[in-house]
Amino acid sequence: MSTLVDPAGVRRWARLSADSLGRAGAEIDALNVFPVADGDTGTNLHLTMLSAAEAVESLPDDVDVAIAWQTLSYGALVGARGNSGVIVSQALRGLADVLKDGRGDLRAGLVRAAELARAAVARPVEGTVLTVLDAVARAVREDEGETATVAARAARAALGRTPEQLEVLARSGVVDAGGAGLAIILDALEEVVTGAGEGRFVVPAPTAAVVQQAEEGAGYEVMYLLDALEVDKLREELDELGDSLVIVGGEGLWNVHVHVEDAGAAIEAGLRVGRPYRIRVTYLAERTHRARGGRGVVAVAAGAGIAALFEECGAVVVRREPGSSPPLAAMVAGIREAGSEVAVLPNDEAVRAVAMAAAEVAREDGVTVSVLPTKATVQGLAALAVHDPLRRFDDDVVAMTDAAGHTRYGHVTVATRAAFTSAGVCRPGDVLGLIDGDVADLGPDLAEVAIRVVNRMVSGGGELITLVTGADAPPGLAREIEERLGPLVEVTVHEGGQGVYPLLIGVE
Repeated sequence: MSTLVDPAGVRRWARLSADSLGRAGAEIDALNVFPVADGDTGTNLHLTMLSAAEAVESLPDDVDVAIAWQTLSYGALVGARGNSGVIVSQALRGLADVLKDGRGDLRAGLVRAAELARAAVARPVEGTVLTVLDAVARAVREDEGETATVAARAARAALGRTPEQLEVLARSGVVDAGGAGLAIILDALEEVVTGAGEGRFVVPAPTAAVVQQAEEGAGYEVMYLLDALEVDKLREELDELGDSLVIVGGEGLWNVHVHVEDAGAAIEAGLRVGRPYRIRVTYLAERTHRARGGRGVVAVAAGAGIAALFEECGAVVVRREPGSSPPLAAMVAGIREAGSEVAVLPNDEAVRAVAMAAAEVAREDGVTVSVLPTKATVQGLAALAVHDPLRRFDDDVVAMTDAAGHTRYGHVTVATRAAFTSAGVCRPGDVLGLIDGDVADLGPDLAEVAIRVVNRMVSGGGELITLVTGADAPPGLAREIEERLGPLVEVTVHEGGQGVYPLLIGVE
């Protein structure tokens, strides 16, 4: 039986889809040529699924499966972004309609998803995510194999045919961006349902220069949520005003998306039938920025001590639990608090996708945001050390990025399970020393492993050593390392108090 009848399975699928879209966001954005080549489909789909994932993750573990599916659908509806995001949110509603009864009829759910998605689009175009959804529905009706696997295969095959169905895709040498995002979501579905997949889907790169096609008669993208009993009249009016019209939802709550020349008219149309809110208007040719003044830095931290370090250096800190990413809402709030020009330090590769999504949301408020490629706390500290709010923002970002890039990072931790590593076989309780994310040393004694890792990092060159001690660091560890290194290097020690990693190491 499909694990999607279990709330834990719903939660896992939503999170896996969001994380996978976050990793592939830039590649999907590069495919975005229809209906407007504004390069944001990957970002929009990530934001849509992230909203769905965070909504269902907010529920208690013992929630009823019907509530889990309804919450997933609601989260996608209120958080949907862009044309493809709104369509995918309606597909999720179709799945929820069928699967919320706990029977786990995934085949019928996928058919319903395709039906609702197509019905929501005023003027469907072939060669888009709608075409891919239809192909998935046909495949699961005709093929009696494992439904999730059939769906994932069908999506990939249909995606490959989209350039044959839409001329602008063929001219630009790309497949449909929304369809690529759907293939990733169904790839995640297969993994959750079957416990395995046929290999992670790789987004095809463009094979030609992207055609920058200006959409006739549509200068603005208008989106809003709408409280209204019915939207038939609104659908007719907006269809006359513009195109790329998609209205999804039901039971009094709707998400409206349209491209128009007159943004005010589109909003006024919503006012005539109900109460529009969360109104977003984007000029499709370029983004305008409403500077609020102020330069700031946002740093993500996984422990109280590390958070205090960043705060002392003047950063706005967004907290996260070890091994997890901070909520999107917390990231957005941190960026808005920091100012009108903000550098974001994710300090963990897994956090970068959420940071990028938060930056996109903040940009809609006119904030200029740059997400730096910091993969570790020590890289974030190095970047913050050279931050100068009196420099031009772009120059400051370059300087901070350069400082982070010239900082090698390492850490020491204790293995919780047996595993094969690049330094040999480890067993539970063994101490692992990692350099730039790879296991470089292991042994039974934490202090000895830590000292060997630091020596190895320094042997490659470095004059400034940063040590951040964790809650489980042996007393005197930092002092012992400093004494062994000798007087030719400068050592800075901070008490981070972090869990999981007794020692974080940076070498500049």
